[in-house]
Amino acid sequence: MADAKTPSSPPPPPEGEGRKAAIVEHAAGDGYRWKYRAYAGPAAPKGIVVFIHGVQSHGGWYEYSCTQLAREYQVFFLDRRGSGLNDDARGDAPSFRRLIDDIAEFLTTLPRNAERGRLPVFLAGISWGGKLAVALERRHPGLVDGLILMCPGFYAKVRPTLMQRLGIFFARLFRPRTLYPIPLNEPELFTANPRWQQFLRDDPLRLHDATSRFLIESVRLDGYLSFSPKYVHVPVLLLLASEDRIIRNGKVRAYVERFATKDKTIIEYAGAQHTLEFEPEPDRFIDDVRAWLDKRVEKPAM
Repeated sequence: MADAKTPSSPPPPPEGEGRKAAIVEHAAGDGYRWKYRAYAGPAAPKGIVVFIHGVQSHGGWYEYSCTQLAREYQVFFLDRRGSGLNDDARGDAPSFRRLIDDIAEFLTTLPRNAERGRLPVFLAGISWGGKLAVALERRHPGLVDGLILMCPGFYAKVRPTLMQRLGIFFARLFRPRTLYPIPLNEPELFTANPRWQQFLRDDPLRLHDATSRFLIESVRLDGYLSFSPKYVHVPVLLLLASEDRIIRNGKVRAYVERFATKDKTIIEYAGAQHTLEFEPEPDRFIDDVRAWLDKRVEKPAM
C-alpha cells in the first residue's frame, strides 16, 4: 500500500490506432495504487469511454472492443483494486463505497474540455461492474453523460450455497480476509466458444477467489442499488445476451426500465452468451455501442 497522493490527470494514450494499451497507475484517495489501460486514440476524439469489468474479469478480456472504439473515442479500461493487474489485497475491497469512489476519483482526472468544447464521458459497466456504474449515479451524480450496461449483474442466477453464505457471514465478523471461491469458475458460464473457454482456463489474471468482506460488500451493494433507479438521469444503453447463464435477463430489464431517464435503449442478442466479447461476431455489439455513442455525442441529452 503506497502513501496517499493527489491523483494526477491520466496521460494521453499512445498515438496511432490499433496499438495495445499503455498500462498506467492511478493513486486512489486512500493510497491504494491500481492499474488501468489507456488505449491509443485519435487526435480529436468524439468523447471518452471508461470501462469497468465484472467480478472475475479484467481489462485483458476486452482488448478487441476497446481497440475498435478507440478509433474514434478516447478509451480507458480500469482494473478494479484487488483484481486483474492489481496484486495488492487480491480479491478484497474495504467497502463497496470505496470501489465507487475509486471510479469517481479517476473520472475527475479526465480532460473535460477540448478545442471544440466539452468532451462527453460515458461509463461502460460489464457484468458485476454494471452494479458499480449505476451506484455511481447515486453516490457521485454528474460525472458521466451516459451509461452502457453490458449484461449487468443486478440479478444473478449463480450464487454461493446456503452453507457457503453462512460461512462467509461469520468469516466477515471474525476473519474478513478469508478467501472463498467465486461461484463462476466454469468457463462455460461465460461463453460457448471453445477458443475463449480455453483462454479463460489459462488466464493468470482471472480472479477465482474473493474475501468474505468483498462478498458481503457485494450484497450490501445490492441493497444500495434497490433505491438507485430514481438517481439515473443520463442516457442508458442496456445490452443483453439471450442465452446468458449468469444473470436473469427479465429482472435486469425490469430494473433498468425503472430508471428515471427517458433515454433507454435495450438490445438483446439472440443466441449470445454472457461475455459478448467472446461471441463469434463481436462486431455486432461493438457497432451498436458505437452507433449509440455517436448519436449521444452529436445530440447530447438535456
